[in-house]
Amino acid sequence: MKQLQIKLVRSLIGRTESQRETVKSLGLRKMNQVVLREDSPSVRGMVNKVRHLIELTEIDA
Repeated sequence: MKQLQIKLVRSLIGRTESQRETVKSLGLRKMNQVVLREDSPSVRGMVNKVRHLIELTEIDA
């Protein structure tokens, strides 16, 4: 199954509350923090919403 490596590369300062909550729900708290998530439609939707704040790498596991 594919996994997504998600890294927060832009600050949340000045972002909308909705974007902050989305980043928090992905499990990211600090700049340059990296998390692994299963590739699913719900995670893809969250990633798409904050794509300007994160770096995304697909990993085949």
